[in-house]
Amino acid sequence: MSNFFETSIEFLKGVGPQRAALLQKELKIFSFGDLIQHYPFRYEDRTKFYSIREIDEAMPYVQIKGKFTDFEIVGTRSKKRLIGYFSDGKSEMEMVWFQRIDWVMQKIKPNIEYVAFGKPTRFGNKINIAHPEVEPITENNLKGNSFQPVYPITEKLRARYLDSKQIGKLQFELFRLAEQHIRETLPDFLLRQQNLLNKKEALKNIHFPKTQELLSAAQQRLKFEELFYIQLRLIKMKLVRQGKFRGQVFNDTAILTKFYKEHLPFELTEAQKRVIREIYADMKSGKQMSRLLQGDVGSGKTIVAFICILLVIGADAQATLMAPTEILAQQHYSNLKKYADRMGISIALLTGSVKKSQRKPIHEQLQNGDLKILIGTHALLEEEVKFKKLGLAIIDEQHRFGVAQRSKLWQKNADVYPHVLVMTATPIPRTLAMTLYGDLEISAIDELPKGRKPIQTIHQFDSQRLKVNGFIRSQIEAGRQVYVVYPLIEESEKLDLKHLMDGHESMTRAFPDVPISIIHGQMKSEAKDYEMARFVKGETKIMVATTVIEVGVDVPNASVMIIESAERFGLSQLHQLRGRVGRGAEQSYCILMTSYKLSVDTKTRIETMVRTNNGFEIAETDLKLRGPGDLMGTQQSGTLDLLIADLAKDGKILQQARDAANDILNTDPDLAKPENVVIKRQIESMRKTAVNWSRIS
Repeated sequence: MSNFFETSIEFLKGVGPQRAALLQKELKIFSFGDLIQHYPFRYEDRTKFYSIREIDEAMPYVQIKGKFTDFEIVGTRSKKRLIGYFSDGKSEMEMVWFQRIDWVMQKIKPNIEYVAFGKPTRFGNKINIAHPEVEPITENNLKGNSFQPVYPITEKLRARYLDSKQIGKLQFELFRLAEQHIRETLPDFLLRQQNLLNKKEALKNIHFPKTQELLSAAQQRLKFEELFYIQLRLIKMKLVRQGKFRGQVFNDTAILTKFYKEHLPFELTEAQKRVIREIYADMKSGKQMSRLLQGDVGSGKTIVAFICILLVIGADAQATLMAPTEILAQQHYSNLKKYADRMGISIALLTGSVKKSQRKPIHEQLQNGDLKILIGTHALLEEEVKFKKLGLAIIDEQHRFGVAQRSKLWQKNADVYPHVLVMTATPIPRTLAMTLYGDLEISAIDELPKGRKPIQTIHQFDSQRLKVNGFIRSQIEAGRQVYVVYPLIEESEKLDLKHLMDGHESMTRAFPDVPISIIHGQMKSEAKDYEMARFVKGETKIMVATTVIEVGVDVPNASVMIIESAERFGLSQLHQLRGRVGRGAEQSYCILMTSYKLSVDTKTRIETMVRTNNGFEIAETDLKLRGPGDLMGTQQSGTLDLLIADLAKDGKILQQARDAANDILNTDPDLAKPENVVIKRQIESMRKTAVNWSRIS
């Protein structure tokens, strides 16, 4: 059966070797199976014909009947365009072509009846349609073609005459052959329970829907199936790990109680207490912990991490914390050192810039167990870094590390894996967390420490700069410090630098008496550290920078964040930058500077920033605007190449799929029951092509 869908695409009538090579390169379509799962991304309603008088530019697409009365070519060379005058017998409008003009002239003749379809736009006081689809009237298209699928294609395919319509014809040919080979991939009881179409009906109605209801039912079925198998695999991985990997048992809380009574500098929030309880339950369970801890910038993850470290040290084991950058590792080290010193616990920092002579004693003390806490960067993964007994590995901003790098950390113990706590200050929307980290337990710190004032966010246009400068002046006079951040335009570092240097110059002109630091990505790291250190000590009052300051830098006295060209930043980046202020007890401000020309998405981003400080709410909005791939950088790693489901919109289906997968694996973890044979068979056939999702340990 499955061999049919593995047939090379070149053997489909209408494809052949050249088109096959093109489909492989442009759309990653290699086989019949790939093509049938190349789903439309939208559908055009061809059920209605409009008269020219009814059309306005607000309409998405329109279909009209009529004749071309005349053609003329206007302009020369690159400005050349073909205008066709199209009449429905009562009114006339223009159809315009900017490319392939000779081909259009051959294909379309005056005074023959055509059906034209396209997006109306306004040019001056006239409505026209650019590059319409035009075909002679037939009995078939006169009836109105119900819902026409529109397939994702590329410019290269279009240039070789493989447009959406051609893909549709190939799908029609394929479905005719494939119909008898389509087998069911979900068990009967699940189809009934979830009220889903069978697989054959779903595939038919996703490509050739007769009604909106059948289309919706087909989408529901295929989305559920896709998410169900992802969740099944993740939950299975979690069950296997829990059954297979023993965990060290840490339940001695004596040292922790001492810290609570004598050294805890502030009252923990309810969210922090809840998370600590969840982690403690894992660490005394005898199973290896793999937990994701998310919390907004400044929500107090570091103290939670230290409390978990104390649990481990109470049982004479060691802990390590790995951060993606030296600045961040340095910061974790200084934050944790003040607590470790009070408790008389040894702690060290290991990064790329630690000299060889200083490394030797660190390595020795790690191996003999005298060194209890090691903070560091990728340097922790080096071969010579060996622990006597590693009890807990904490990874900060984990999405910046590759899977291979992380797994090296687990191998540091010969006999039993360390417990793993993954931390991120980028709140991840629930649907994304369930899909990316579905094999991890998830904890969230969703409230800020007491006494923290929410950051006030204000949107200002460039024309209000004098007012903003006046505000900066008043804050500096009150003893505060200010960040001014410029966007990073990745295509052109030169342009970046010019942008930044212009900004630095205008700041220097506006504040001639104020010492100003500058930091950008092309400076050597010693120069960056020197400038940063001056700002931290308060020697400079304004820090002009690119986004290099996005993660980690902690200056409690900095209370104003100015983000220049805020329209150029993504929502999560704006939120991360805003988190650089608000570290002290003073009221902090974030000012978003933009030009007047803002797209709809940009307005949504700016309004969201002004309205809320809640990172989880911001992450949900970001997911809706940008999609999951961009959000986590996962599109590049192939983790989230979903065929039809959309995590921004399909949260409800995802939850149903996860619940169903959970129920099945709880009662039948090996999928041995007869009613689950279909699932087992489907997993076996998927194994050949499966991406190993979110493999953490």
